[in-house]
Amino acid sequence: MIHLYLDDVRPCPKGFVPARSAEECVLLLLECEVDVLSLDYDLGWGQPNGMQVVRRILESGRFPRRIYLHTSSDGGRLNMYQALYAGRPEDVLVVNGPMPPELLNEIANTAENRL
Repeated sequence: MIHLYLDDVRPCPKGFVPARSAEECVLLLLECEVDVLSLDYDLGWGQPNGMQVVRRILESGRFPRRIYLHTSSDGGRLNMYQALYAGRPEDVLVVNGPMPPELLNEIANTAENRL
């Protein structure tokens, strides 16, 4: 079980596996069981964005347990949230915003304890 963080620029939080592109994120989602996924929308000029990842999640049915949207793109966040919320299984949490500090600390502390 991994925690996955999609962002092309921001530093990856401790305890997360970084994905720097939509393609990399999709590969990890298809290959790994994901607990927490945090999505950015804009991933570089002319590059596939977070919505492409959302579409692949919906097509494959491989949902993480918890999905957060840390993007600064209001329109991108809204589109991703609406699509994920409408297509999610009932046991999947979709949050229209970033991870709370408590969750980030919990995951970081768990990662430290594994070392």
